[in-house]
Amino acid sequence: MRLRAAGYEAYFAGGCVRDLLLGVPARDFDVATSAHPDVVLGMFPKTFAVGAHFGVVLVAQEVEGGEIVTEVATFRSDVAYLDGRHPSEVRFSKSAREDVLRRDFTINGMMLDPVLQQQTCSLTSAVLDYVGGQNDLRDGIIRAIGEPHRRFAEDKLRMLRAVRFAARLEYTIEPETERAIRELAAGIAQVSRERVRDELTLMLTEGHARRAFELLDRTGLLRQVLPEIDRLHGVEQPPEFHPEGDVWVHTLILLEKLPAGASPALAWGALLHDVGKPATFSHNPPDRIRFNGHVEVGVRIAQEILRRLRFSNEECAQIVSLVENHMRFGDVEKMKESTLKRFFRLPRFEEHLALHRLDCLSSHGNLRLYEFARRRREELSEDEVRPQLLVTGADLIAAGYRPGPRFREMLALAEDAQLEGRIRTREEGIELIRQATGSSG
Repeated sequence: MRLRAAGYEAYFAGGCVRDLLLGVPARDFDVATSAHPDVVLGMFPKTFAVGAHFGVVLVAQEVEGGEIVTEVATFRSDVAYLDGRHPSEVRFSKSAREDVLRRDFTINGMMLDPVLQQQTCSLTSAVLDYVGGQNDLRDGIIRAIGEPHRRFAEDKLRMLRAVRFAARLEYTIEPETERAIRELAAGIAQVSRERVRDELTLMLTEGHARRAFELLDRTGLLRQVLPEIDRLHGVEQPPEFHPEGDVWVHTLILLEKLPAGASPALAWGALLHDVGKPATFSHNPPDRIRFNGHVEVGVRIAQEILRRLRFSNEECAQIVSLVENHMRFGDVEKMKESTLKRFFRLPRFEEHLALHRLDCLSSHGNLRLYEFARRRREELSEDEVRPQLLVTGADLIAAGYRPGPRFREMLALAEDAQLEGRIRTREEGIELIRQATGSSG
């Protein structure tokens, strides 16, 4: 290692050490060093001073098959955090121990000496552990380094990270650490909405979404970041369709079934699909519980949440579409062929199908409509679902029709007939329109 050869301390640090000790592939290899950022910038041929003011330099190195980028951070002692997220100043340090003491959690506060590992051929003996990280890793505990209130006051995002790590690793949050989160939960409002969005998305897609949202609820973070989801608690549902319980319980069961690696859109669609139910609950015995208009209301609430969390237009469109269309599966067996094919045209229809399956499995368990839709979609080729149109606007003009408001209706009439197999040529389509409109142009 070049930094060590030049006389500086340099260790692998943070999450990569944790993952190596757990025996799972490390996502990134970060390095902590006693070398000043200026030294790092001058020592390697390809560097990026993305956070040199905070002691962070990206080092790019060519390897077989591409390029790897390593984050190299100078030992430091953060002094004051005025915005609840970033230090107002940074004091560089020569001490690895001092650098560790300003980090978030004990399991992320270990360093690995690669030279010592080579010499001893032992991973654990090469770990620098000043905070009991190996013990907490063994015992399955998320514990803040030092005084929890101080750690979270420095960087409010750490509260969400504590929940995410506890869920992903199936660990418990140490009592004092959890108490500090509950007491400081309202401070999460200081964190940028984009960072909150990203943490929530990771919670939803890492395979332990139910556990994550149970912890968000228990710590009081849920009502701060997603009050609309917090309102699902206690909203009863008709037992004949939802024997599992209220809307909150149903949503938790559904989140539990989200696989690791689920697309962010599917995961958020799963979370938000019933978000309109609290506002539309009605029960007038002996009639059953109803949620009339919950889809339309849910779409509006979902749009507000997604705007607030600053999702891209593309992401927002797909998530809202999942919320908007999740009840349409109830009619798939009765749909006209043209309506069914138009339904199948929804972008990323496989995600709509996946959400419906999860919804069923999290309630009554009846997959009849899912199997019908899945089978019919598999039977139809893409050309059958999206055929080249037999009748176009140009064809209507050529047939003597003047462009106007009725054009769309006439084109839809011809397309429906084509999708249902009732016409097979342009001429048949024009004749159908003439008969329907009572006009020859």
